[in-house]
Amino acid sequence: MSIGPFPITVLSLALVSGVHSLAGGEPSFSVGAWPESPLGNHRAVLRVTQKADAVCVRIPWRRRDHHPEKAIVLVDAVTEKTIRNVLPLEVNREFGEFAFQPQTAPGSYYLYYLPYVKTGSSYPKGAYPDFERTAEPAWLERNGLSAPASLETVRKALPEAEVTTIQAIDAFNSFYPMEVIATAAEIAALLAKHPEPCLLFPEDREYSIRMRDDLPQRWIESGPRDWFGGEALRGEFYVFQIGVWAARQTIEDLNVQFSPMRERDGKTVLPASGFRCFNTGGVGWDGKPFRKTCGVAQGKVRALWMGVQVPRDVPPGKYEGELTVTPKGMASSPVRLYLQVGEGVLADCGDSDPGRLSRLRWLDSRIAFDDEVVAPFTPLELDGNTVRCLGRSVAVGRGGFPARVQSWFSREVTHLEDKGRDVLTGPISFELETPDGNLLLLEGKMPAFTSRAPGLVTWESESTAGPVSLRCRGRMEFDGHLEFEVRVGASKTTELRDVRLQIPVSRAAAKYMMGMEQKGGRRPAQFEWKWDQTKNHDALWVGDTHAGVYCSFRDERYARPLNTNFYLSSPLVMPRSWCNEGKGGCTIRETGGDTVLITAFSGSRTIREGEELFYNFILMVTPFKTLDTQGQWSTRYSHDFKPADEVAAAGANTINNHHASAINPFINYPFLRVGEMKKYIDEAHQKGLKVKIYNTIRELSNHAPELFALRSLDDEVFLRGPGGGYGWLQEHLGSDYIPAWFVPQYQDAAILDSGMSRWQNYYLEGVNWLVKNVGIDGLYIDDLAFDRTGMKRLRKILDRGRKGALIDVHSANQFNKNDGFVNCALLYLEHFPYINRLWFGEYFQYNQESPDFWLVEVSGIPFGLMGEMLQDGGNPWRGMVYGMTARYPWNKMPPRIWKVWDAFGIREAEMLGYWSPSCPVRTGREDVMATAYVKKGKTMIALASWAKEAADCRLKIDWAAVGLNPAKAVLTAPAIEEFQKAASFKPDDAIRMEPGKGWLLILEEREGRIGDER
Repeated sequence: MSIGPFPITVLSLALVSGVHSLAGGEPSFSVGAWPESPLGNHRAVLRVTQKADAVCVRIPWRRRDHHPEKAIVLVDAVTEKTIRNVLPLEVNREFGEFAFQPQTAPGSYYLYYLPYVKTGSSYPKGAYPDFERTAEPAWLERNGLSAPASLETVRKALPEAEVTTIQAIDAFNSFYPMEVIATAAEIAALLAKHPEPCLLFPEDREYSIRMRDDLPQRWIESGPRDWFGGEALRGEFYVFQIGVWAARQTIEDLNVQFSPMRERDGKTVLPASGFRCFNTGGVGWDGKPFRKTCGVAQGKVRALWMGVQVPRDVPPGKYEGELTVTPKGMASSPVRLYLQVGEGVLADCGDSDPGRLSRLRWLDSRIAFDDEVVAPFTPLELDGNTVRCLGRSVAVGRGGFPARVQSWFSREVTHLEDKGRDVLTGPISFELETPDGNLLLLEGKMPAFTSRAPGLVTWESESTAGPVSLRCRGRMEFDGHLEFEVRVGASKTTELRDVRLQIPVSRAAAKYMMGMEQKGGRRPAQFEWKWDQTKNHDALWVGDTHAGVYCSFRDERYARPLNTNFYLSSPLVMPRSWCNEGKGGCTIRETGGDTVLITAFSGSRTIREGEELFYNFILMVTPFKTLDTQGQWSTRYSHDFKPADEVAAAGANTINNHHASAINPFINYPFLRVGEMKKYIDEAHQKGLKVKIYNTIRELSNHAPELFALRSLDDEVFLRGPGGGYGWLQEHLGSDYIPAWFVPQYQDAAILDSGMSRWQNYYLEGVNWLVKNVGIDGLYIDDLAFDRTGMKRLRKILDRGRKGALIDVHSANQFNKNDGFVNCALLYLEHFPYINRLWFGEYFQYNQESPDFWLVEVSGIPFGLMGEMLQDGGNPWRGMVYGMTARYPWNKMPPRIWKVWDAFGIREAEMLGYWSPSCPVRTGREDVMATAYVKKGKTMIALASWAKEAADCRLKIDWAAVGLNPAKAVLTAPAIEEFQKAASFKPDDAIRMEPGKGWLLILEEREGRIGDER
């Protein structure tokens, strides 16, 4: 009665080492071994015992796929020759019956079913060919197979081959036992025996319920049960399943209740509060509890995954209790529970063994949900109606909208000063225009501050204008993120020509722009945009390096769209308020004087009596923090899985361990080789190196033990889609998913998941576990599918668990059709406060883009971040203008640059870029940029050309700012392989700049300056 809590690895070993027979004399299921090929992953092993020109065979394959009529391939087991004289006699999902011509007898044959053709590499497609008739007419004729004949006649006329076993290529591809379907006759017999409308099939976690459309043959053998028995250890979160089959009618919803479990003496109790059912509700990514409808269509199966927390201090013994499954409108079905609690104690609830599935409870985690502040940010200060955070302040005016915004960032992001600069030239206003062109004057109240914490301040305000009311709820967090919920309603039906939000930005804080199909660069004088769902556009940023404003326009239905090749599969939900059926949009115009006016408008509309529209918007004031130049110069990446000694010898000190490596083989599931990973990290730590790992939310490996449990949550975690992709996905998931990344070496085929789901909670708990148990020093994140709330929680987890932990974010250029023409920097701007470095990125055309694009979309500098280059190693000369290199060993240049940095002493220098008014070095040209790294007694100058032809430039140096005597100063170019040859110049020399290249020069004083002998 008891089923032990064996991990999945043990099940796999059992499949490899054993042969599993079905009841009724049917052939066994086992695991074979053959190279992955177009033959596919499944075969029946046949045995012919007597010589004959034709034999028949009936293969009870019990297939879960719905196209058994597709191609098969029959091969002689000894000669490996394909048998062409094959004829399907009767083929369906339950069995396939074939006649064929054996080449040797006695002899063995392999009949491969589900052969497929794979095309593509990283995003493969598997096609299952149709059956091709290859049998020779003469063979068919002489065996009575050419003309229609009854199957019974053919069966009597031909000798019968034996099916000895049905095999999968390996245990991972096996259908046994939970994907071996029951036959129609077996199901009919089951229904005849059990008249109930709903039948329950309890299962241990060892056998995850995988099929929705079919009953497994295993359930025919076991039958429905009103009891379940399992084995657990003290301290374990024990997981099990209840399969619900809507045998006779659709079930609209299911409710699950638990009773306490008691030892036989009745004294010791496992409380009912320790149980949970993941399918009926939980805790969302936002920390809020929720209840979900859990229905089952007639004839379908639903797996209910549940678990119980066994206290550590309970005595070993047998505990009994009960759970009750109640379909809506039907009688309840009690299930008696028996749990044998063993002597051992699991201190981690079982989390160190992924096969126990105890980590499913992480789905409901509230880890790092608090208002505490993370470095470098400071607690919020509320002074009257002004809220202050690091480097910025916001005065909240009437109606609840910002009346004044200031930035205290100076020296272009590297410092904070005592006097703030105004980001706005006036209050942000919300306007309602009547059909005759007049404005309804909103009479707003001063905000009432409703909560105050170190990390969060909230307020409310109401405004009215005739029959129209406006309610604003605002909140500001410690990183400067401002969120406004704006509800516009009417006491009677009201016609409006326009509803608009106006943001008057200082011209000095609106030099650059990106968003709404504008690539990062200089802001146009006039700009107009309309909503379009084919593009991932609902936001823009205008700014300079010292101040800027991000705005995003949403409604109450906002859902984060997909990104990175998948945007069109789940695009932006158009806000009913702002979009207004395509009438809405945004304009930017210079109004004269010092103002650049951003206007978000919705166009003409009718607000009906009692109707309420949400004109929500997000504001972020940039930069978020001062540049961490010390971190930029000190943290030197090796982006590969290399021995620690080799990494250290190259001068790197931080390893990014990508997925598809020996210690992290499966994408976004880094828990299956933690022993090897910890050994590698421990060795790296002994040599003074940090190790970060690839791990994000976007897609999940098919090797995750929780895969089918997560599938049972409908589209909560895994997004609905067309299916397809790699063969394993099609064969074991069927349909209703979106295939994603694939690595052939590990059969690692991922499917797309949602970052805005409980999987975010699981992910964060997983990172916490890796920090504590494996010692990772942070994460390398390849694009982001979760929001800033998740990133903020992630930052807290890393900071609390690992001092000096790092997060870097990589993205490919998403300014294309499939990604919705979105700017990477804009897409992830809300995450920037919490990450350490950017790596933008693949498909960036470094040699074709302007300096303004580099500054805004690549460098991160206007936002308080720094970055690195990826595609083709970037452009090393231009990169140095922004303090960037590429990454070793993807590019060989970084160690050469690091040596120059160290010889110069860059850690002691202050970076002053061409964008800064304080930069002490100018070139006198708009197409040649200079950045100065200034330290006492010496300055390093990075020069890069954007000129189309070779050009000469003469440096204009502020000698007082660099603290050098021009009479003694010299410029030298240290030799850097493939970057520059050694050279020397006088400060007033014309320096030759080749197109797309530049120089890295050292400016310092020397006695007997070069050239003085002339």
